Amino acid sequence: MQLSRQTEEKLKKLKGYTGITPNVVARLAFFRSVESEFRYSPERDSKKLDGVLVLDKITWLGETLQTTELVLKMLYPQLEQKMLIKAWAAHVEDGVAAIRNYKNLKSITQAL
Repeated sequence: MQLSRQTEEKLKKLKGYTGITPNVVARLAFFRSVESEFRYSPERDSKKLDGVLVLDKITWLGETLQTTELVLKMLYPQLEQKMLIKAWAAHVEDGVAAIRNYKNLKSITQAL
């Protein structure tokens, strides 16, 4: 699984500010996006998943693996696995936009 380069850069900056690793921030961003009612549209998706941080599913999702997969299948029952990964990446990108400007761990936890 991978993200776009732009999203990866935002995750790395957040790690620098907060100390939270990119995979954990990606989990927070995903659920933040789902809660905000963002919905992925394959027809409007032109983003390439060109990031260099390619991790396996368990590393990206950790203890949220089953929950994340269930949420994706609930929201997008018609999508195949490859497209579900793109949907996940789109949600991470959307969610990280909402939390990317926090400069420390305290401010990010208060916002969540």
